[in-house]
Amino acid sequence: MLDIKKIRESPEYFKKATADKQRDPKLVDEVLRLDNERREILQEVEALRAERNKLGKEDIAKGKQLKVKLGRLEEDLEKLGKQLNEVLWKLPNPALASVPVGKDERENVEIKKWGKIPKFDFPIKSHFELGETLDLIDTRRAGKVSGTRFGYLKKEGALLEFALLHFGFKTLLEKGFTPILPPVLIKKEVMEALGYNNQGWEETYILDKDNLCLVATAEHSMVPYFLNETLKENELPKRFVGYSYGFRREAGSYGKDTKGILRVHQFDNLEMISFTRPEDSQKEHQFFIQIEEELMQTLKIPYHLVQMCTGDLGDPAAAKFDIEAWFPSENKYRETHSCSNCTDYQARRLNIRFKRNTGELEFVHILNGTVFSERPILAILENYQQADGSVVVPEVLRDYVGKEVISPKR
Repeated sequence: MLDIKKIRESPEYFKKATADKQRDPKLVDEVLRLDNERREILQEVEALRAERNKLGKEDIAKGKQLKVKLGRLEEDLEKLGKQLNEVLWKLPNPALASVPVGKDERENVEIKKWGKIPKFDFPIKSHFELGETLDLIDTRRAGKVSGTRFGYLKKEGALLEFALLHFGFKTLLEKGFTPILPPVLIKKEVMEALGYNNQGWEETYILDKDNLCLVATAEHSMVPYFLNETLKENELPKRFVGYSYGFRREAGSYGKDTKGILRVHQFDNLEMISFTRPEDSQKEHQFFIQIEEELMQTLKIPYHLVQMCTGDLGDPAAAKFDIEAWFPSENKYRETHSCSNCTDYQARRLNIRFKRNTGELEFVHILNGTVFSERPILAILENYQQADGSVVVPEVLRDYVGKEVISPKR
């Protein structure tokens, strides 16, 4: 949620910021209209309350009249307050000045490339072909059990997943992060406060009977950890690394990536979260990106770093970068990591503050970033494939997997 005082002071800025995120700038006008109506009624209510307080015991009839009038106005005030909050919650977080303005993912900006693109002197296999021939990924049986967009990871495929998680946890713990295993079900109102469902609930699995939602990523239950709490300035930043399953309907992806397990309804991921001071959040964002790059460089997977334009940020993020790994079979990069600075947008909606050493209260800034999901496994299969159909295990993962090569003849 945005600061209503700042919207009053700079309405044109918020209109442009909203339009840059491909949202309707008229929402800002609606916020100001409801805010003005509410403040006018509030002034009238306060005047009537003051008048009532001055009445003597003999002014019984006058007091009753004021009570009835106040009751009606207070109802109107409450109704307008709810309407105002509903519109405020639809407004996206303005992008930082450093974010390129653009309509959609086609206008994202490549920041850098890393790694040497592998060249093969044999026919390249896709990750789903390698997954099947090496008996690492089974979508056929998962389809019988669960339907489309599910898969079984098995044998060294499962070991690679645990290897990545172990590698990710170890790296983050060495950097001072606190490990956490969060719940995968959260209250619907908490999910709503995160801001990802501002435009609808099509992607979210909802248990209506229990008023609970399945998280779509570990961050969804990690970010609200300090819901309605006030932290101390000298405690910040508070950094967590958490593992969870995530669940997505993938309602808007009909026909996309239907083979393999690149785009699925259920996956697991390791996520990092930080609660920090406002003046430190951009530096913290770069720190998170450096961690993601370090992980990919240690795996020796070619990638490029991309900055999201305003139209591809989503509502909560003020700035966002993706790491996309090279997929030889497709001759292009595919997303494996994402890293966002949500500034104070989610903190306001979740009421997460911190007290300055001077005593002042402010909202924290919240950041999130991918450590690992299942997708790097697919990039490993493709980039480390050999002519005989085997796949070399990245050196950093060999102790966890227990072998150097995954061979079809094992």
